[in-house]
Amino acid sequence: MPDPPTAKPSRVDVDEAAVKIGTVQRWLSAAIDVETKLLLGAVGSERRGTDPAAEFLGRLAEKHDFSETTFLVDGMGYLTALARYDLRGHLDYVERNLIEKWFQTLAMRIDRFHQT
Repeated sequence: MPDPPTAKPSRVDVDEAAVKIGTVQRWLSAAIDVETKLLLGAVGSERRGTDPAAEFLGRLAEKHDFSETTFLVDGMGYLTALARYDLRGHLDYVERNLIEKWFQTLAMRIDRFHQT
């Protein structure tokens, strides 16, 4: 695989979550290829909404081929952001387990790191 890896995924889970380290809270956006489980990208932001979501998707689109990709999102600005880049996607609260699990694992590891 190229370094950094590139992908041409058919389905991508996208989400954001609040991440608090010490007293600092940021919003972390992440995208995962559902089939290969490859983390396509993650970026932190001071705020959430359509503009940060669009910026994140724009960066991803520069790196990966999303011409035949369907994005699975939970709203929160991502549907509008997808339209800005002419990307396909839909609301999906059922099949997004992979991204939810990734954020759960990340939160657990941050918590364990700060306990030690």
